[in-house]
Parts: sequence; C-alpha cells; structure tokens
Amino acid sequence: MNNSLRKKMVTALAAAAALAAVLLASGCATTVQSAPEAAKAVASGGPLPSAVTGFLGPDASKLGPGPEGGAALAWLNPNTQWSSYTKIQLTPVEFWAAADSKVSQADQQTLTTYFYNALQANLSKNFTLVDQPGPGVMTLRVALMDATTAVPGLRTISVIVPQARVLNMAQSLATDSYAFVGSAEAEMKMTDSVTGEVLGEAVDQRAGGMGMKGAASFQWGDAQNAIDYWAQKIPNRILQLQGKTPA
Repeated sequence: MNNSLRKKMVTALAAAAALAAVLLASGCATTVQSAPEAAKAVASGGPLPSAVTGFLGPDASKLGPGPEGGAALAWLNPNTQWSSYTKIQLTPVEFWAAADSKVSQADQQTLTTYFYNALQANLSKNFTLVDQPGPGVMTLRVALMDATTAVPGLRTISVIVPQARVLNMAQSLATDSYAFVGSAEAEMKMTDSVTGEVLGEAVDQRAGGMGMKGAASFQWGDAQNAIDYWAQKIPNRILQLQGKTPA
C-alpha cells in the first residue's frame, strides 16, 4: 500500500471516529419516527391498510399528516370541547396486525399488556381513570398494529462501535431506518364515552434510534421504547389540547 492511499485511509477512519464521538457525546434519540404504510397510502391517495380502517372505522378517511413532533397521521374533531373531559376510560390495548404477523400470540399479549400498564401509569398522573362511561368521560382505545424485533448482538455493535455507528447513520439517510433495529406501529382513537362521537384519532410508527439506551436492547427493546414514548405522548397531547401542562 503506497503512502498516499494509507494516508487517505487513516484520515477517513479518523474522521469516522471523530464523527461517532460527536454523536455519542451529543446523544441520539432512543426511538425515531418512521413512515407507516397508512401515511404512504394517504400521500399517494391509495387505500388505507385494513388494520387502520378496521380499528378506526369510517373516520379513518379523515386522517392527514400529523403536526410537527406529533403522530405521523392524525385527525382532531374541530367541535371537541377538550376541557370538558376530566376522566378517561382506558380500554385494554388491542393487537391489529395482519393474519400473517410474525408476532406470536404470547408476544402480542406481552406487548399489549405492557402498553396498557404504561398508559395507565402515565394517564393517572393527570386524569381520573374510570371503568364506566359517563359525563365528562373520554374513552381511549389504543392498538398495536404490528411490531418487529431487533437483532440484539448486531444492534449493540451498530451503536457502540464507532465505524459501524457511522455506517449505520449513513444507511439511515438512504433507507429511512437504522440497521438491526426493531419497531412498533400503533393507532389511537378517542371518543365521547356517552355519545360515541369521535374526538380524535392518530396513527404512528417508531423504530429504534441510535440512543445508548437501545444499544444493549433485547429483541423487543425497541418496540418497548416506542411504547414508552407513546404512553407519555398521548396524555401530554390531551393536556396540550386542554391548554394545560403535565403535572
């Protein structure tokens, strides 16, 4: 190897290591938003996935691009008096994947139970949770549409090893996804518990990011991080619509 080529290689590796060090020092998101099939369908004018129309019903046709920092797709009823809702009836989290989903029944149960418990813990900080419809009660339905597993060993390498981390960042720019990560897709519907009027709905999808928390992730770790994100985001969004801030 001549000196010129060796110098270029050393320079490239040094630059990669420096970039990785900056990324590690600045911190990266543990979970990042990705585009669900429903969002692609809305953008192209195609039909929505059956899991979306089946769960959300006819109002799914009203979905449009969500706000910055919010869900990928969303719709809010302009007539809703959000401040009138002080209680929430949280129904068990459902799983609405296709029949050929690779998520086993046992894992579906584990993920939906975890999601329900996370929602319950976060909602109870600012709202009274009830198990019956009534005046001032909002019914919240949430479903996981699907989830994919991470590849734990390679996931760790792709975050920790500087050169692999840089390559992974480059891949994300080309494919809109990091390598070896898991993901989860969810949908949410809020209705008046008495009248059944739809107050709002949303669809979102998130995948593992490059945050250090996900580095040693078990196979469902990235899906769990996405669930944790939504479990905090949903009550905070409701409070925002009511003109309040989280407790």
